[in-house]
Amino acid sequence: MHNEFTAVIERDGEWFVSWSPEIPGANGQGRTIEECRENLGEAIQLILEDRREDGLRGAPPDALRETVTIQ
Repeated sequence: MHNEFTAVIERDGEWFVSWSPEIPGANGQGRTIEECRENLGEAIQLILEDRREDGLRGAPPDALRETVTIQ
């Protein structure tokens, strides 16, 4: 699966901090922009996995599950 999200990266002293407006609660930080971006990506991935699991818990066992691709 390929997804793209916006990373807003700001400098905070010696650190870089980031967040994504599309995924509330996803934040990252790092000593470099690359480390900050990677940490934000990991946070986004964890949040989406958790939301998927929560959402599927209520689905009936006989419900259809299909993939929707957005481009």
